[in-house]
Amino acid sequence: MEILSGMLENLLSFKGAIGVIGTLMFASRFIVQWIVSERRQESVIPFSFWILSIAGCLLLLVYAVLDHDPVVLMGQSAGCIVYTRNIILIRRRKVAHSRAV
Repeated sequence: MEILSGMLENLLSFKGAIGVIGTLMFASRFIVQWIVSERRQESVIPFSFWILSIAGCLLLLVYAVLDHDPVVLMGQSAGCIVYTRNIILIRRRKVAHSRAV
C-alpha cells in the first residue's frame, strides 16, 4: 500500500504532472496518425504526429531530469533527435516546393 501511496503522490506533484502530460501527448500522436490515415484511406504520417512527438519527448526529458532518471533520459534523447530531423526535412521540402511554384 505504501508503494501505491508513493506513486499517487508522485503523480500529483509538478514533476508527475509533467510526466503524465508528456506521456499523454506522446501517446496521442498515434491516435492522430490513425485518424488521418483513416480519412485518407492510406497510411499517412501527418506533420502533427512529429509535433506531438517532439513536444511529448521534450516534456518526458524534463520529467527525467526532475526525477533523476537516466534510463528515461537516454531513451527519450535519441527520439528527440529523430523527431527534430523529420520536422526539419518536412519544412525544407515545403520551402523548396513553395519556391518551385
